[in-house]
Amino acid sequence: MGISLLMLGCLMAFSLSIDILQGFDFSHALQNTVSPFRVMEVIELFVLYFLLFLYFAESAYYFIKRRNENK
Repeated sequence: MGISLLMLGCLMAFSLSIDILQGFDFSHALQNTVSPFRVMEVIELFVLYFLLFLYFAESAYYFIKRRNENK
C-alpha cells in the first residue's frame, strides 16, 4: 500500500509540475490533477472506498491481534 501511495504522490506531483510548466496557474494545475477523482461514477467510488476499508480493517485487525498477544 505504501508503494502505491508513493507512486500516486509522485505521479500527481509530476502532473502538477507539467501543468505549471505549460503555463497554468497553481490552482488550475491542481484542479487538473485531482479532476479524475471528481468524475468517478458511484460504483467506482464504492469500489475505491471498499478497498480502502478492507485495507484499514485488516491493519486494525492485525494491530489488535498483536496487542492482545503481548498481554
